[in-house]
Amino acid sequence: MKRSFLLFFLGLTLLLSSCNLPQVKAEDRLFLDVSLDFLGEYRLPKMDFEGTRMGGLSGITYDRQLDRFYAISDDRSEHGPARFYTLKLALNPDRFTELEAVESEQDQTSEQAPVSGIQSVEVEKVTPLLGENGSPFERGTVDLEGIALSPRRSLFISSEGVSRRGIPPFIDEFNLETGAWLGRLPIADRYLPATAESGQILGVQDNLGFEALTLSANGYGAGLVEPFRVFAATESSLHQDLPNLDTPNSDSPTPSPEEIAVQSPVRFLHYLVGETQPTLLSEHLYGVEPPPERATMNGLAELVMVDQGGHFLSLERSFGLLAGFNAQIFQLATGGATDTSGIPALNGDPSGITAIYKRLEFNLAELGLPLDNLEGMAIGPRLPDGTQSLVLVSDDNFNMLQSTQFLLFRLKVG
Repeated sequence: MKRSFLLFFLGLTLLLSSCNLPQVKAEDRLFLDVSLDFLGEYRLPKMDFEGTRMGGLSGITYDRQLDRFYAISDDRSEHGPARFYTLKLALNPDRFTELEAVESEQDQTSEQAPVSGIQSVEVEKVTPLLGENGSPFERGTVDLEGIALSPRRSLFISSEGVSRRGIPPFIDEFNLETGAWLGRLPIADRYLPATAESGQILGVQDNLGFEALTLSANGYGAGLVEPFRVFAATESSLHQDLPNLDTPNSDSPTPSPEEIAVQSPVRFLHYLVGETQPTLLSEHLYGVEPPPERATMNGLAELVMVDQGGHFLSLERSFGLLAGFNAQIFQLATGGATDTSGIPALNGDPSGITAIYKRLEFNLAELGLPLDNLEGMAIGPRLPDGTQSLVLVSDDNFNMLQSTQFLLFRLKVG
């Protein structure tokens, strides 16, 4: 009798204690333990540099060997040739001394605003880019948005193209030192703009092409290296992936921006690059968030690879005349996502397709700072405490009312 009562009591205890355990969704197990701590901002003064208008920084990548950043300008050869800049970002040691004191609980009473973790950003060099024909790009023929440093010391740079003029997008490789054209990743026909009498029917939308670009870097050095992977994504949907607005449903004659965003996923491309011809390995769908309240647009601006297991950070940037600019950082898990490389058109119906899993990690609106048009994001130098840094940069659109804004974060990945 005592033994039966003891077993009953133990079983009841286990049952009650299990009710208090946090319920973990299966989807949550796909993600890494990521934390982001804001360490400050820096705004680069307006300037001309070596005959070019400094600005339009839409992508950024870090060179750990030289402790330099390379930033691509999206200037369409209007304020100088198509180009990228070499930047030196200096960390502010006072910020990390202050941070160490706070974290060790030596100073919890200070009400003074913390100093920025970025002491300065210096523009050191501008490198014009040359097309396949060896000449600078003609005015209005490119819209450069993404940049990534490869293990073979070259730069991969993406262009959205100019759809309204029938100019296709590209993801090309360039010489880091000279800006000379080296090669091109294959782009499927479904990305190339095509028109009919009714207008565009196929391909990337104008100014919404290959915006995000990152790659895996297993190591750097001279000579041959192992194959590496390049990842790219469009800012918004391909034209043929949009819902058919000519056949409205009875409930909503004109789909709202939220409905369009949900029904129009972005294409995420995965390439293998080595000694032989580059190959598109797979393609997945990425769902962009609906525009936030009072904003009129939201798009995928950047990708950063976090590990070799298919985890990324993404930067989504929104804008509205009333809302201004905002941005959000998400973590992505690509494992289990459907390969869509064999699907030429969605027509607004991604049913039956498993998209890339995503989780919000940081809403930059919570910083309480005036945000500019943040488009670039890269993992940067190690911080004094040994943790990784994450750097964001804005595209000022060569607008006197905007600025080139740098944001610094401490990134921890578990």
